[in-house]
Amino acid sequence: MNQNCTNLSDADLPGRGQASNEPFIAQDPNAPDHLVASFNDYRAGEGTCATAYSRNGGQTWSDVAVPNSFTRGSAFGTAREYWQTGGDGTVAFDSRANAYLACQRFQRGGGDSSNQDLSSGIYVFRSTGNGGASWNFPGRPVIESADVQGAAGGFPFEDKPVLTVDSNPASPYRDRIYVTFTEFDVVNGILTYESYSDDFGEHFSPKVLVFNSAAVCPNSFFGPADDCDAGIDGQPFVGPDGAVYVVQENFNNFFYNATDNHNQVILARSSDGGRSFATPVKVADYYDLPDCASYQAGQDPGRSCVPEKNPASANSIFRAINYAVGAVNPRNARQVAVVFGSYINPDSNESTGCSPAYFAGDALNTYDGVKAPGGCSNGILLSISNDGGLTFSGGSTDPRRLTSVTPSAAQGGTDQFWPWAAFTLGGTLVVSYYDRQYGSDEFTGFSDVSMAASRDLVHFSATRITSSSMPPPSQFEGTFYGDYAGLSAAGGAIHPIWADTRTAELFLCPGTGTPLHPPAVCTGSAPNANPANNQEIFTVIVPSPFGGG
Repeated sequence: MNQNCTNLSDADLPGRGQASNEPFIAQDPNAPDHLVASFNDYRAGEGTCATAYSRNGGQTWSDVAVPNSFTRGSAFGTAREYWQTGGDGTVAFDSRANAYLACQRFQRGGGDSSNQDLSSGIYVFRSTGNGGASWNFPGRPVIESADVQGAAGGFPFEDKPVLTVDSNPASPYRDRIYVTFTEFDVVNGILTYESYSDDFGEHFSPKVLVFNSAAVCPNSFFGPADDCDAGIDGQPFVGPDGAVYVVQENFNNFFYNATDNHNQVILARSSDGGRSFATPVKVADYYDLPDCASYQAGQDPGRSCVPEKNPASANSIFRAINYAVGAVNPRNARQVAVVFGSYINPDSNESTGCSPAYFAGDALNTYDGVKAPGGCSNGILLSISNDGGLTFSGGSTDPRRLTSVTPSAAQGGTDQFWPWAAFTLGGTLVVSYYDRQYGSDEFTGFSDVSMAASRDLVHFSATRITSSSMPPPSQFEGTFYGDYAGLSAAGGAIHPIWADTRTAELFLCPGTGTPLHPPAVCTGSAPNANPANNQEIFTVIVPSPFGGG
């Protein structure tokens, strides 16, 4: 999808000038062959939001440059705010063929440049009637946080925007745009906010707190008891009746015993078009991926990852967490499905050594059995509400007994992670995810992409999407591969999208580029992959399961 030839970056800048990751995809509900995709793009050196569009159902794609190098600077005391970097792009269509892109922009400050600015902001761009072929300029602000001199340390920091649009023509909130984002604040905590637009992305409402105080958040970190003040990765989605839901991973729970390290998925619903949200409810408990440094030879400290089941290697070190994704059945507005990863699940082999072991010193999860073949493995679970998000099947059910989206025997002892979910128009739930059930993936740290589908939300089939396995990412010193990968199912075909590492990274050949030796192109090795690899955006057209339903 990102169609440039690979740039030749210096070996000490792996990924810079080359990589793309964190892909997202959407279809025009009235013309499903019109698609738009977004992704983090490092081809210019620093990260930015990039897009591509297709007019033939995803068979061919055209790249588009998003005009986001600067925005209006009134919030920052100047005419223009020139941004150093950004990403976290997500896309959606309305009911009138307009596409929208939400993009985070931020400054790195004096640690990386002579510019002390640590400001951040979330912006929305509209593609007016041409399906992503161009974008308005400049982007319209959803939220802006000014720290031009860096005196506040970059706080509050605006992060992880996710955008959705109510594209149902019969909805009372037709074409209302919703953007959620995470705000990191040293005073108030890690809070999820939502803002909406009623004028096709020209202006956005003041931010609305999504997760208010609730009994499901008994362990507050920053504020009064029951404050839901420690949660990340809010994801909004809309039902056919106009109800708005936001789901997130939350850390305000108590623990069951001295070694327990579970956290929880919670959800809040708005019945008034995002103006306010009801008290959050518990979707399920889950167990996050393990602390990377504890199991991968000290690499990528302070982050979790997906370690391969090989005590002799430590190659899979990219940052990864278990996030939650929700969707509403278009044929039943009361049926809400939430999928998420969990390291403890129905396939966990706790009798042979896989068990929670509390937290490492960096507050990330530890387990017995992480590196042992047949021990711990991450799985994708499902929690269902049949009453419009008031209660969920996982609300009082241990994750060990929840419905698994990845139930096959080959998946039982292997890792599946980074799901995305959507209902087809016929009411089939489809879920894409990274999968290590194939070949020696679980032993080597390679991965594939699979897709599961179910009509009854109990029994799931699995289809391999990738034709061969992808090596563990080596760019950004092997530690960054994005944080998510999307999926769209709005027409007669399913469109999973992912970051792919099967293309080799290219370097200037050693000893060339001198007066006596003209420059030449070589591949090379990385500490965790040989050859070192690039990150590119791939998608594929999958026929809709069950004959389109």
